[in-house]
Amino acid sequence: MSVDVRTTAIAAPPAPAAPQPGTAPGTAPRPAPARRPVTVPLSDDSRLAVEIRTLVEAGDLDAARERFEGLVVTHQRRAVRIAYQYLRDAAEADEAVQDAFVKVFSHIGSYREAWPFEVWFTRILINGCLDRRKARVRRERWLVPSPAEDIEDIPQDRRGGVGMFSSPSADANPEARLLGRERRARMTAAIDRLEGRQRTVFMLCHYGDCTPREVSAMIGLNESTVRVHLFRAARKLRALLGGQP
Repeated sequence: MSVDVRTTAIAAPPAPAAPQPGTAPGTAPRPAPARRPVTVPLSDDSRLAVEIRTLVEAGDLDAARERFEGLVVTHQRRAVRIAYQYLRDAAEADEAVQDAFVKVFSHIGSYREAWPFEVWFTRILINGCLDRRKARVRRERWLVPSPAEDIEDIPQDRRGGVGMFSSPSADANPEARLLGRERRARMTAAIDRLEGRQRTVFMLCHYGDCTPREVSAMIGLNESTVRVHLFRAARKLRALLGGQP
């Protein structure tokens, strides 16, 4: 008669933890100090938005409107540039920006410092531009669209002169103005051929002066995903433009 004998490995007892430097043997180690939360200082426009929110909550609307003019002056040029890239119409871009400012002031009580004001405002602006594009599609089913306006139709004091859409100087010769217009037309056509998210990321980064982190907060994508979309958009634009600057 055989007996089945099975052996199991017996784990050795854990070795005592080495005492921390400065701790006497046989005493319990001291807990690590708790980390203090890192506070990011507010930007000037975010701080101003908080002040306006406080004034509105206190019922001092006249003072709130007066302070709000500072936010309009700070963000109007950049906002018009972004709106034009979405709408391709100078008058409608101006209306979209004004609507965004009105909506921001009306909802300033919902602003929270966790988001920079610039990010919060830009998200409201983009949503308004997208709504206008949808309304335009429905409207153009029945109406003949008017010719698209050029960026030069935007008054100079509201125009964002950056990148491919900057206007030539007043003393530029007609040939330079014509070349600039053709270059903007090529760039516009190439951007319109980008995939939706690539187009949005490219416009916000290059014409909205937004960082990938800010774009991430605006459209709800990871920052690494935003960088991938930006890289792919730039690569496709170079291919569409034939390597031209």
